[in-house]
Amino acid sequence: MPAQSKAQQKAAGAALAAKRGEVKMKDLRGASKDMLGSMTERELEELARTPRKHLPEKKG
Repeated sequence: MPAQSKAQQKAAGAALAAKRGEVKMKDLRGASKDMLGSMTERELEELARTPRKHLPEKKG
């Protein structure tokens, strides 16, 4: 499932970094914090790897 916006991709990358222990979980806010608890590492990686070239800044 590819990311639908640059904001979603960025949040997934932050959550993935926290899940891997590269960033402290207490530093996450908003969507990235929600993603951390509800998605697997593989799902987060899939969202974070989406090419950004043609994505809108925000969905909607």
